[in-house]
Amino acid sequence: MKLISWNVNGIRACLTKGFEESFKKLNADIFCIQETKCQEGQVELEFEGYKSYWNSAQKKGYSGTAIFTKIEPINVTKGIGKEEHDKEGRVLTLEFEEFYLVNIYTPNSKRGLERLDYRMIWEDEIRNYLLELNKTKPVIMCGDLNVAHEEIDLKNPKTNRKNAGFTDEEREKMTKLLDSGFTDSFRFLYPDKENIYSWWSYMFHAREKNVGWRIDYFITSKTIEKKIEEAKIHSDILGSDHCPVELDISIK
Repeated sequence: MKLISWNVNGIRACLTKGFEESFKKLNADIFCIQETKCQEGQVELEFEGYKSYWNSAQKKGYSGTAIFTKIEPINVTKGIGKEEHDKEGRVLTLEFEEFYLVNIYTPNSKRGLERLDYRMIWEDEIRNYLLELNKTKPVIMCGDLNVAHEEIDLKNPKTNRKNAGFTDEEREKMTKLLDSGFTDSFRFLYPDKENIYSWWSYMFHAREKNVGWRIDYFITSKTIEKKIEEAKIHSDILGSDHCPVELDISIK
């Protein structure tokens, strides 16, 4: 099974930059997007053979998640049952026979870390949500998690140590998640691979110079980590300041 996750940084903008061509080229069984920045009905986007599910933020032009899937889910859940998080449309869960798929767009702690305290609450409640699902069946979680976990996951760790996405607090929450029974699929296969990133600033020609961060993930329950066949980062695909990431896994 092939899964793709991509922060499109506004699906309407991404559509003008080749999204449909990239979608067809990647040919995933399940394709998750984050930061849709639109309400349902603001964009007509259908692909033959896929059903789509959307979770939009109450605030227009902000946040939002969506999933396109060839496999029909048993159940679809928007949010995690907590209004302070759910109003931003950041979590969309599809239940399948063998696993849960959770598409997540994690809040950015923002410049000056003004949202770091909220982010810490979010991290604990998302982890609890995933652990609860994991009691029933394995979980595959994906999305823009807005954290580079280790120094290997960004170009300039020293100068970014106290910046949003690379604070000790955010990194510790990712460690805690993984230690609670989950696996970072890319690092599972490529523990020492350097200079592989999924996001680049639009400033200072960062993408051309490959001055980036790996903040987009596929994370699986540890119980199914041996079913992971491949994890790719498609840095050649343009259209957003993020690139698509891929998980190939032998689970149906």
